Amino acid sequence: MKKSPSSTKRVDPRKNYLATRKAIGYVDRKDAKESDYQRIGFMSGLEVHQQLKTKEKLFCRCPAGVFHSNNNYHAEVIRHMRPTLSELGEYDGTALMEFKTKKEITYRLNNATTCTYEIDDTPPFPINREALEYALEISLLSKLNIVGEVHITRKQYLDGSIPTGFQRTAILGVEGEIQISNKRIGLIQLSIEEDSCREISDIGHKRIYKTDRLGMPLIETVTHPECLTPDELREAAEYIRFLNRSTGKVRTGMGAAREDVNVSCKGGTRIEIKGVSHNRWIPELSHIEAFRQWALLNIRKVLLSRLSNPNSWSTTYKEIDPKELGIENETLLAMHEQGYVVVAALLPHFGGLISHFTQPGKCFISELTDRLKVIACIEKPNITSPEDIDAPLLGNDTAILESLLKADENDAIVVFWGPKEDIPTAKDTITERCQMAFEGVPRETRRPLPNGTTLFERVLPGADRMYPDTDSAPIPLANDYIQRLSKNIPTDVAERYKQMKEWNIPADTHSYLLKKNLLPVIESLVNLGLTGQFAGIFLGHRLKFVEGQVPAHPDFSHSRIVDMFKFLAANKLDKSLAKLMLPVVYRHPNMDFESVLTSIGFKRRSKDELLAPVNYLVEKFKEITICNKPTPVTTQNWVMGQLHKQALGNISLSELRNSINKNVENN
Repeated sequence: MKKSPSSTKRVDPRKNYLATRKAIGYVDRKDAKESDYQRIGFMSGLEVHQQLKTKEKLFCRCPAGVFHSNNNYHAEVIRHMRPTLSELGEYDGTALMEFKTKKEITYRLNNATTCTYEIDDTPPFPINREALEYALEISLLSKLNIVGEVHITRKQYLDGSIPTGFQRTAILGVEGEIQISNKRIGLIQLSIEEDSCREISDIGHKRIYKTDRLGMPLIETVTHPECLTPDELREAAEYIRFLNRSTGKVRTGMGAAREDVNVSCKGGTRIEIKGVSHNRWIPELSHIEAFRQWALLNIRKVLLSRLSNPNSWSTTYKEIDPKELGIENETLLAMHEQGYVVVAALLPHFGGLISHFTQPGKCFISELTDRLKVIACIEKPNITSPEDIDAPLLGNDTAILESLLKADENDAIVVFWGPKEDIPTAKDTITERCQMAFEGVPRETRRPLPNGTTLFERVLPGADRMYPDTDSAPIPLANDYIQRLSKNIPTDVAERYKQMKEWNIPADTHSYLLKKNLLPVIESLVNLGLTGQFAGIFLGHRLKFVEGQVPAHPDFSHSRIVDMFKFLAANKLDKSLAKLMLPVVYRHPNMDFESVLTSIGFKRRSKDELLAPVNYLVEKFKEITICNKPTPVTTQNWVMGQLHKQALGNISLSELRNSINKNVENN
């Protein structure tokens, strides 16, 4: 074997990552100021998906809200998705990308929740009127203009999440608004649509779904891109969540509500972060995505300074045998040993850009590896480079590849591997993504990660994937029907905030009270004679604490709390007893309240019975205290402590203390 040439001087990937991070002015979100977002032109909006709490699915009569484990199914259906022309005679880019993946989609069907409609063997039933009514009420609450006629359309989904290859959807209202703390955010529209399958696995060319969630009624609220900071974005998401939940007609829990977060920066494009399940993730995700686009724009700037005519750019690919070339990298040797084809690629003018910062802990090579996973279906790890910031190719290996590919200092080298049949798609994928770098920010849908970074998921869909549903007739909405529905809508969320302030309910409870839709419960407690402040604190602090400590019974509802306070009032027991009763009621909601009192050891006592031992306790304290002469305050506190538990519920603690204080002073 001929002696390997010495390596030319190349960038240090870690130092380059840090230098480019600084060059674009990236700041961590905790340190970011409003001026940072103004500098990069941060702009964002939301698509909030919320399941409706109906008995049946949207276009069939299967039960909604019944879920199964991954292996609980009676049959499997296998499908391969193909794109169809839109009504304009064009293919959607996302559909074409999904078709490239050559995925085999398997659906696991359970007879209890799936029928022939879900697998497209039966036309749709008439739309679920219960779901339509719920969605219209939320549209009215969102101050949207209701359409005169509902038209069902089809939206292509070739990722396999819907067996038919399309989702039935309909716009119900347009141009509304919500009020956040500092401004109003416009709403573009609200649609009703059917939910998709739940993914079980996605490995190589095989993807598996279960269909229990498929077809459940869902609404989608779309805002204008008017949120100019990540905090405004989260506040808007919270407001829409509170608004939806205030109706009591939506589902709650994991997966019942999901947000698609649309983010762009100055000079960038709309990127959709798909399926954000926690509102608390939104600020970090949107912050990092805006700066990812800012970084991609800097890469574009560098590329255009090196090559004035991007159309002349091309890459070179060479299949290699790492062992024969004398390459020592263990990963490359192992991949070749396993039978994978290993390919070295020369990327002209990309020197120093493969390790360019894009997201915290990620650089431009992540843009390539993600697409290889999604489009070419090559599992990670699938690529490396001398500029890989985690596991770079080292000196001698780099020198061998530079010589083989005739690279100069402005060029970059990457090496990828995969099954032979996937290599042509992999080559096309890398070439395409590098060509996109000359344009700036490609339109994408991205998958959120808990740390705030994202992964490429698919090409961002366009209007070309929409076409009419010829199986569903239009549904007229009469004015008197809409007027009747408008009488049923709950109080606006902005008014609820004002109400809580008027009641002097602590601000730290507001989010919880709105999230759990507890304002109607507070109103019921106020009607019983309790103060709004007491009711808000009891629910916002005590109930929240109990929820975190005690397992809930499925029969528990918040109306049981109202019943508990009614019981206390009817039996002339002090409201302070509710604090001890609540954990028992929460765990055993069907237990009668007398039994609850017994379980907590409560005994009814009169005021005279409670105060009878006060004189004895005062003298007792004098005997046991280490002070020569205990003060009245210490005596009062000790006696109070002795009688506190017995008094709880029989007499207010403030009244008990006043009585003890008078007794001590008289002695």
